Amino acid sequence: MIDYREIKVIVKGAGEMASGIAHRLYMAGIKKILMTEIENPLSVRRTVSFSEAIYDGETSVENIKAVRIDTLGELDRVWEKGFIAVKVDPLASCVKELKPHVLVDAIMAKRNTGTTKEDAPIVICVGPGFKAPENCHAVIESMRGHNLGRVIYEGEAEPPTGVPAPVLGYTKERVLRAPCAGYVKHVKGIGDVVRKDDLVLYVGDTPVFSKIDGILRGLIREIYVEANEKIGDVDPRMEPLFCYTISEKARAIAGGVLEALFHFLSQTDWRSP
Repeated sequence: MIDYREIKVIVKGAGEMASGIAHRLYMAGIKKILMTEIENPLSVRRTVSFSEAIYDGETSVENIKAVRIDTLGELDRVWEKGFIAVKVDPLASCVKELKPHVLVDAIMAKRNTGTTKEDAPIVICVGPGFKAPENCHAVIESMRGHNLGRVIYEGEAEPPTGVPAPVLGYTKERVLRAPCAGYVKHVKGIGDVVRKDDLVLYVGDTPVFSKIDGILRGLIREIYVEANEKIGDVDPRMEPLFCYTISEKARAIAGGVLEALFHFLSQTDWRSP
């Protein structure tokens, strides 16, 4: 009988989608989760991103706590306390040392940044840039629509369109992007209601205004950003709860990851990574 509590999982990325995956795995009984991130995460939906632990030392998403670690020597202590671990490791170099049973690439870079099928007995990748079974065991569709969350055992995810999915008819208007490179300065906060043309934040000295009426569902930290970086998310549905809970997209993708993981567990000697 498989003891799911002994399965070690590395999730590359700790942003919104990766956090939805980690949360679902944890709730399904897989507790030994390590997430890797860049030194200055760029998460916009910060209230549902475990990457916030990189800045604050710890954070919670829907009552699941994550803690930053600086060395793998801290990992067992964090896991024993029932927490998810988050580590600055842009290249995921910890994979070789930890030898996880499962690797999930949820960086959402729309390309493969270095993940291979040999990284773990079970390798699951999210979105474009991967092809199963060539460089991973399964790909999870990340494009909104009929196939969102579908597990692809042979083939690739749909290519990116560059256009956000419509919400109440709004697409690109929902997303705030940096008009230039510079440091972010907030005027509004996550959960605030904004109207069209309201000032939301500055990038350097350049103001950024909302293009629609909505609620500010996401807002990047006050950090340095490059031009055209996604820095805000305005949700026209005006539902405050959506600002603080995992999205339907993240839950669908997480469901696909969970399906693929259990599909392979019965076929793979996961005890010998």
